[in-house]
Amino acid sequence: MLIDTHTHLDDARYDDDREAMIARAREAGVEAFITIGCDLATSQAAVQLADRHPFVYASIGVHPHEVKHIDDSWYGEFRRLAHNRKVVAYGEIGLDYHYNHSSPKEQRERFREQIQLARELKLPVIIHTREAQEDTISILREEKASEIGGVFHCFCGDAWLAQDALDLGFYLSFSGILTFQNATMLREIARNTPLDHLLIETDCPYLTPVPYRGKRNEPAYVSQVAKQLASLHNMSLDEVAGRTSDNAKKLFKIV
Repeated sequence: MLIDTHTHLDDARYDDDREAMIARAREAGVEAFITIGCDLATSQAAVQLADRHPFVYASIGVHPHEVKHIDDSWYGEFRRLAHNRKVVAYGEIGLDYHYNHSSPKEQRERFREQIQLARELKLPVIIHTREAQEDTISILREEKASEIGGVFHCFCGDAWLAQDALDLGFYLSFSGILTFQNATMLREIARNTPLDHLLIETDCPYLTPVPYRGKRNEPAYVSQVAKQLASLHNMSLDEVAGRTSDNAKKLFKIV
């Protein structure tokens, strides 16, 4: 059984067939899903979805693109949402200097605030980082994020970032990018990641894996990521599914 640790099940692209899409994933062996908050509205939607399905869990938080929209009421609402037993993580949070939809200065300030809130709530953090490796690692160290742990989601950084993340005790989560033809370096990093720090995800509806490129991504396709990892580690699909699911249950305290 597989656990897709990063989905966006509330995305409008699923509005016409959300329940059927979830059913397809369950039929494909997906045991559980974590659906991710990227701002206040999507965090609320994630919790609502988790409440409707016993096998769906939620994260809450604000993506670096969206931190410019945070106002004083948001953190209070996140504290309220965190009382829900289905909320298992805080994120996705981090830094993204590629698009700079929010200014780098504001991203750094809000990143620190959100790590502090995650520590208060005792929730592991889900990290998004792009072209911001040094600042991401420095802030995680300075804010003692290793005390709550977390995951670098959709890992696509270099070997130095992978080692820095592992040194903090964080997990690395791999997505459909691992199946892309030009992902040779990423596959080497995945091959060298210890089995007890591996997670899998789709980041659906984005980043559809081979052989479904060109289609909308969905959680049923997380098996393609697991198959790629099985090949890299010379393991069976069942072994990879078991190890990554055990890791997800440990990090997110999923029963």
